[in-house]
Amino acid sequence: MGEFWPVTDVLGYLAGSWRTERTVRDLASGGEGRFSGTTAFGRLEGGGLLSQESGVFVWQGVPRPAERTLRFLPGGTSGTAHIHFSDGRPFHDLDLTSGHHVADHPCAADLYRGEFTVLDANHWRTVWRVGGPAKDLLLTTGYTRGTTGADDAAGPTGEARHPAPGTRHPAPGTRHPDTGNG
Repeated sequence: MGEFWPVTDVLGYLAGSWRTERTVRDLASGGEGRFSGTTAFGRLEGGGLLSQESGVFVWQGVPRPAERTLRFLPGGTSGTAHIHFSDGRPFHDLDLTSGHHVADHPCAADLYRGEFTVLDANHWRTVWRVGGPAKDLLLTTGYTRGTTGADDAAGPTGEARHPAPGTRHPAPGTRHPDTGNG
């Protein structure tokens, strides 16, 4: 099979818990940071998924807790979704029917350009390039499906299963610095 893994049901594919590892590079200053945590995609009433990311972001040797919440709403077909910030503002659309998608999000004078790549049933990646007068960043994130039965809420075909009872989701609130919350 090729480099991309097509997804026929994007919400079913994403549902569940993913180990999340992100590198952040400031291309202007040479500074580097790293985020390590989890992203849980839980069901939203009325359809869609609530994506809650939680972990630790280390920048210049200083660790701090970081969280981000996004809403993944059904798109026109099952392979697509509309992504919104937690406050309801649109972020970007997503179409993984080919296993690959590029999305843009203007934020003030900066432009966020995201490349989404599905590698297989249990791995996907995003690369965000943020450029403009205020930012010059490269954010690369790898997602690996949870390895325990409680974390594996979607099977390899992307068919959604209900999360295990007692699955804990991080509380929303804290925002990631420069990770697309523009």
